[in-house]
Amino acid sequence: MVRLQKYLADCGVASRRGSEEIIKSGRVAVGGETVTEMGVKIDEESDVVTVDGVRVRPRSKLVYIMLNKPAGFVTTVSDDKERDTVMDLVSDIQERIYPVGRLDYDTEGLLLMTNDGDLTYKITHPKNNIEKTYVAEVTGSIDMSTITRLHRGVVIDGVRTSPAEVTVIGATQLGTKIEITIHEGRNRQVRKMFEAVGCIVKRLKRTREAGLTLGHLPLGKWRRLSESEVNMLKKIGTGKVSSKEKSRSMYGEKAAKQHRPAERRPKKKPRYSGNGIKNK
Repeated sequence: MVRLQKYLADCGVASRRGSEEIIKSGRVAVGGETVTEMGVKIDEESDVVTVDGVRVRPRSKLVYIMLNKPAGFVTTVSDDKERDTVMDLVSDIQERIYPVGRLDYDTEGLLLMTNDGDLTYKITHPKNNIEKTYVAEVTGSIDMSTITRLHRGVVIDGVRTSPAEVTVIGATQLGTKIEITIHEGRNRQVRKMFEAVGCIVKRLKRTREAGLTLGHLPLGKWRRLSESEVNMLKKIGTGKVSSKEKSRSMYGEKAAKQHRPAERRPKKKPRYSGNGIKNK
């Protein structure tokens, strides 16, 4: 049971105080009977509430989370092959949410999930050129020509990919670790790009998307996005994302200060004596 004015506020009719005025004016009915007094409680599940003859219902709560998806989970709400889905990892969230885009079955890392359809459209629409960064561990020959080919774009499925940012991080037991940033979302794109240059991806992890960074979120766990992160995402396509918002999203709202690179003092220029020898 909930007070009628709170219910109206949850429906977006007005604030609680504004809803009280609407009730007093005789514009609200419960089960067909007009209510003008305060303190009336209703059953959200069974009572029909109308304002000016139009039924009102609570707005669904918008939820925005980041999941560190493990390999071996399908990025769908349900699966006809009865495989594990990412929904199994967020079963403790009461609201109905869904994945924003996809991550391959064998790929792990950052996956956004929400029930905000407008935001999902912004992030997934090709016109917004959303950056996605992956760390890949690959086998095969990695030299400057390979990196250059990936950077310039390669042909997969008959179409050349857009230029990518590619950085060699180092070597691992699985092969060479490479960071690659793309602006498209084609099916298994990163894996196919490496196949096109003679390399096989042994492990793939998405670490960054739409200005958000996975950070130290444990594998298989999720967290809610901060208000500043959500506001930044909502500005996608408007060109209004500030550098401060980008900085917060890279490190997380609470950890931004401690993870932000320390400011470095400018090095003093060395002084030289007349014979050209540096003075300490």
